[in-house]
Amino acid sequence: MTKKIYIAGPLFNTHEKGYLEKIAIELESNDFECFLPHRDQKGLTEEELKELDMSDATKEKIFNNDLDALKTSDLTVALLTGQDIDSGTAAEIGFSYANKKPIVAITASERRFRNLFVEGMIDKTIDEIDTLVDTIKSLEI
Repeated sequence: MTKKIYIAGPLFNTHEKGYLEKIAIELESNDFECFLPHRDQKGLTEEELKELDMSDATKEKIFNNDLDALKTSDLTVALLTGQDIDSGTAAEIGFSYANKKPIVAITASERRFRNLFVEGMIDKTIDEIDTLVDTIKSLEI
């Protein structure tokens, strides 16, 4: 059975989105099914997703799509780069942890003191995506 992976990470610029897409491509090319929040929104148009001032209905659809994907995922892969853990990513990690789903964090070789509460929820931490597939396969899920 194909493992479903929720990919969490900051979406504030093209670089972050591109790195998350690179993670999805790596996983999907190894027969994993991925949900990438900025790519896989059901029932929304490109225009709705690009609006700076989203309607309440659009925000609700995004929330429900993300929540459904978290609920049906087998594990979460979280990109943890930048000065601090992104608040949305931290929430996705917390949801996954509370629902007993494994979490693999990608730190991109950064050496920073982070939120230890959030880090306590993470099962595995890797520096780069080249070991991601083997890391996921080593988890008992």
